[in-house]
Amino acid sequence: MAVLTLESLFEIYAQEGQQDYIGEPVSQLEHMQQAAWLARRAGASDALVLGAFFHDIGHLAAPEGAPRMDRLGVLEHERLGADLLRACGLGGEVAELVELHVQAKRYLCFARPGYADRLSEASLGTLAFQGGVMDHEEAAAFEQHPRFRDILRLRAWDEAAKVEGGEGLSLDVLRELAEDYRRDHGA
Repeated sequence: MAVLTLESLFEIYAQEGQQDYIGEPVSQLEHMQQAAWLARRAGASDALVLGAFFHDIGHLAAPEGAPRMDRLGVLEHERLGADLLRACGLGGEVAELVELHVQAKRYLCFARPGYADRLSEASLGTLAFQGGVMDHEEAAAFEQHPRFRDILRLRAWDEAAKVEGGEGLSLDVLRELAEDYRRDHGA
């Protein structure tokens, strides 16, 4: 994938962001802005705020014909999103957080009794496509990841960012954070 500009990355939101968020009461863009706002409100690092914002961009930027999870979005959207971010100079921590947010759901379904019962219908529906609940070995390996706690925090914001009319971080603020991160960490 060629290096893309940050402007082209944000253009994806302008063109595709109003898509339905898989049956939730918010659009794709509202969901991601709410997740970023929750991260910012919690005092998260800029990289974690950006990870919260970009976590589902793979749903919006998937190529035509990308495998789907029935009507529940793009299969492996986390990998597609992380690859896109790396191509835009937002690799490192931001891309890694995006790439691992689905694994956090799988882990939490394993580690926290009742977690799956609290998932939205769409999140529960995608779980089977995403590998299902982790087993003991997968969970033990995931717990060793250096960003384990941050990945779980991102997942919590992901689940909470589905509120009709909820607060969201502005695209101007997010663009500035992305420009700063790219300057300091990226291409």
